[in-house]
Amino acid sequence: MLRPTATMVEPGKDYVIRVTFDNGEIKTFDVKPYIKGSWYGMLKDEAYFSRVKTDGFTVVWPEGQDICPDELYENSIKDM
Repeated sequence: MLRPTATMVEPGKDYVIRVTFDNGEIKTFDVKPYIKGSWYGMLKDEAYFSRVKTDGFTVVWPEGQDICPDELYENSIKDM
């Protein structure tokens, strides 16, 4: 079975994103552990962080930062 893909993303407070997947699931994912170093560190800027979008597969930011699709789906928490 194929892993669900991200179809919509909404940035939230405290570096959390809410992701809708093509299977209808809506999950939240904490990006904070990824915000390290100079490249991913750009996500500390809240204005930049809020520019997250989907590419039809996973979530991405304007300069190319992304989250591995497997991690995005498996390590997110299903919204109730």
